[in-house]
Amino acid sequence: MSADFWAGYISGAIGIVIGNPLDILKVRLQAGGSSSATSSPISSSPSPPSPTPGSTPSTGTASAATNWIRPFLRGTAAPVLGYGALNALLFVSYNRTESALNQFVFGIDPSLPSQTGVNLWSTWIAGAVGGLATWVVSTPTELVKCRVQLQGQGVVDGENRIGREKGSWQVTKHVLRTQGIKGLYFGGVVTALRDSIGYGFYFWSYELSSRWMVAASSSSSSSSSQAGGIFTSEAARVLLCGGLAGIVTWASIFPLDVIKTRVQTQGILGVGASSTSTEQTTLLDQTTTAQRKQRPLGAWEVAKSTYREGGVKPFFKGLAVCSVRAFIVNAVQWAIYEWIMTELGQGRRAKASAAGVEAGSSFRGGELVGMGA
Repeated sequence: MSADFWAGYISGAIGIVIGNPLDILKVRLQAGGSSSATSSPISSSPSPPSPTPGSTPSTGTASAATNWIRPFLRGTAAPVLGYGALNALLFVSYNRTESALNQFVFGIDPSLPSQTGVNLWSTWIAGAVGGLATWVVSTPTELVKCRVQLQGQGVVDGENRIGREKGSWQVTKHVLRTQGIKGLYFGGVVTALRDSIGYGFYFWSYELSSRWMVAASSSSSSSSSQAGGIFTSEAARVLLCGGLAGIVTWASIFPLDVIKTRVQTQGILGVGASSTSTEQTTLLDQTTTAQRKQRPLGAWEVAKSTYREGGVKPFFKGLAVCSVRAFIVNAVQWAIYEWIMTELGQGRRAKASAAGVEAGSSFRGGELVGMGA
């Protein structure tokens, strides 16, 4: 396996663990449903049981801690396995596509030590191609993750549903048993559109912000100013650029992500995930014959239903939470990815340094190749 495969896999798996608590809240805000769906994940967890005469205080404390942590880990298994593979496929596809575009379309010398970020047009296109390539992994991963995270959001006949919640594997088996492989790819078109556009902006914004910070570092060094000290640290630049790339990405595709979430979870929170729906159905409960025959809404129908619900506002519900999560997760992911690539001798800046940093002159001159100039 190539270096970028392992760097992508490890950084993706670590990133999803870090960001899962906020991701649960984001999904619940996007999905709508009853007011409980917009509350903190803690609110849906059962109260810790009262200690029995035979129990010890330490047992009760451990149980309470488990009940507190459990909601934040809900739906983690599918993304850790799936998103690691997704991130690996993303970076491999991106790097290979960008190298090919630079050589055959933009005529950039293939002998350059690093083909990454040389042209911002090829960066965006390669990111979009990489995002589209991840569709085969991201669609089932997202569907299972969202459905697991939305469990326990309603109360039927006064009984909390927490006792009947299922994990990622149980949800996957249920979908395969009732709908087959096709069921795991429900909402695949809007997911593919979201991923291709989003990852195009993901790599583009990372490279663009990296160029700006290299230029700021160069100008601060030449003027002997201490004001740009943060830009002179490689680690700080990677963290900041990675975080900014995450925010730009989600801001560019958030309405699509809302539609995707509602399409994939409409079997849980009602068709179209309308906030006016008062009765929610449990994911793995037996459904009536009429419900089985009811046709699920497609992405366009869900979009129209969401707009009727509250205009443009529902399409950006949860964006603030998502932006915080995006900055943290992507800052960490890019830092880990760049570190692993450097340790494996494939770091882009290590290559550039070995080649005399020829591209640095264009940064110091303030010129940017491709869009964003």
